[in-house]
Amino acid sequence: MFNLILLLLGSLILLVIGAEGLVRGATSLALRLGISTLVIGLTVVAFGTNSPELLVNARAAASGHAVVGLGNVVGANISNVLLIIGVAALVRPLRVRPELLRREVPILVAVTLLLLALLWDRTLSRIDGGVLVACSGAYLIAEIVMSRRGVRGPALGQLPVASRSTGTSVLLLVCGLAALLVGAWYLLGSSVVLAERVGMSQIAIGLTVVALGTSLPELATSVVAAIHGHDDVALGNAIGSSILNILLILGITALIQPIEIEALRPVDTMVLISSAIVLIPMLHSNRLISRVEGGLLVAGYVGYLASLAP
Repeated sequence: MFNLILLLLGSLILLVIGAEGLVRGATSLALRLGISTLVIGLTVVAFGTNSPELLVNARAAASGHAVVGLGNVVGANISNVLLIIGVAALVRPLRVRPELLRREVPILVAVTLLLLALLWDRTLSRIDGGVLVACSGAYLIAEIVMSRRGVRGPALGQLPVASRSTGTSVLLLVCGLAALLVGAWYLLGSSVVLAERVGMSQIAIGLTVVALGTSLPELATSVVAAIHGHDDVALGNAIGSSILNILLILGITALIQPIEIEALRPVDTMVLISSAIVLIPMLHSNRLISRVEGGLLVAGYVGYLASLAP
């Protein structure tokens, strides 16, 4: 059991290191190739922070454990709002841009409702997966168009400067991707075995250990952004990641293997939609998420984890 836990922790560390290397290497290379920071911010950085979820879910679906992938996305989205935004607000109260209120939060709520509608028949089919992936493409195109109109800009302050050589950038990218692949492989394997050892279901291990592990890059990004006063990045990172988790990550998972969702409890779907909706009144209260509200979000997440106890 001890060796299994060490393997699990090691795979989580590889995922975090791999995501960081992938983002830094790909961004630096893209800047050297003359790709605009706008496109980089909305593609490389967005996909980079979601790469652990993507690779873990692809591995889960390919090996017949797609239900772990479903748990990963649902658990990651719950942790993105309740844990990540909550912790960031505890570090420093977060001020909210009007654009976030008008566009990103309603999109997150709409996307979550779309997922629940697709899950109504208790199966996420390949057709459903195709719908989600198509919507992710439309979302990214809309983001680029709106950004070009000046409605929303990428987090330029978070992009690394292209001071590395092309060779170093490629090496970072390749090593980051390799670390992600290895980390995803062993995280899934160790998580499934651990679930069997302690009597947890695969969906429960996906909702907790796997979801928390794949959300570490978002947690680190949002906390660091909050410390430095980049409130837009702290909030936008968590909300944007949640949107892509449903549309892109879960969509690709269903395309690889349709997902039966019998193991998903009603309380899981209730917390998923509630965690998205709760942002609306919270963000409208003086356009600020206070430390008290952050503490309430974290307390809600702890309560949700307690409900998953065997």
